[in-house]
Amino acid sequence: QAAAPLHPVAVQCQEAQMVVTVHRDLFGTGRLVRAADLTLGSDACLPVAQSTAESTVTFVAGLHECGSTLQITPDSLIYKTSLSYKPTPSGNLVIVRTNAAVVPIECHYPRKSNVSSNAIWPTWAPFRSTLSLEERLMFSLRLMNDDWSTERLSNGFQLGESLHLQADVVSGGHVPLRLFVDDCVATLSPDRSSSPRYALIDLSGCLVDGRSDDTTSAFISPRPRQETLQFVVDAFKFAGDDRNLIYITCHLKVSPSDQAPNPLNKACSFNKASSLWAPVEGTGDICSCCETGNCPLYG
Repeated sequence: QAAAPLHPVAVQCQEAQMVVTVHRDLFGTGRLVRAADLTLGSDACLPVAQSTAESTVTFVAGLHECGSTLQITPDSLIYKTSLSYKPTPSGNLVIVRTNAAVVPIECHYPRKSNVSSNAIWPTWAPFRSTLSLEERLMFSLRLMNDDWSTERLSNGFQLGESLHLQADVVSGGHVPLRLFVDDCVATLSPDRSSSPRYALIDLSGCLVDGRSDDTTSAFISPRPRQETLQFVVDAFKFAGDDRNLIYITCHLKVSPSDQAPNPLNKACSFNKASSLWAPVEGTGDICSCCETGNCPLYG
């Protein structure tokens, strides 16, 4: 069976070798893994071919190569090996967005009769993430379901999914207000200054996570109302750390809604199609400091 997102690993057991074809959409999320992060067997053999058009990677190994083992039963010769996926951080050295995976592979050869093949499909544990919610005065930050209609009941996510985050402020008797998210940082403890830490939003409203090559994180435009700001962040975990609990701490602020957005009060996303930063509202020049890093802070 050809490798496809539904069955991402296909194995051909030939007379003297096995051919393993891996679809780079290994987890079925639409995000392709890097070929360089895939190896075969305990000897970590590298692929011999890669098809860009079909998004596949092919390994060819002799039955005794790449550290494979042989098991002999009364009816079969069983050659065992495994496909390993070990993601390496891209764009920065702090986070990865996919889980490691090991796919056991077996080739069964009847000691009499025709050759047959069998592959074992991968399993992996789901990724869990928890949002740290802080409500002070009239501010709130909530995880929402995918259509933003209600608050999400679960705070667990798998890598490849997206977090829908909504910040709100209740203006009450105040003058009309416009809400901004100054910064958001992810950590492994409630202390936002702890290490490791990863900035999702920084520089007074720049969604810097969306600048990475392997993410679609962005603010939602237009806003549903001036007192609300919504943004989507692709799920992630910290590289080299097996803990599945992550805290996200955000600093929210408001300005009068009749005040034009500026480099201090803005909500800017990186548009990969145009390679430019764009604001939810206001003129594009207010986002230019997201690229240079010279934005004013906490005025």
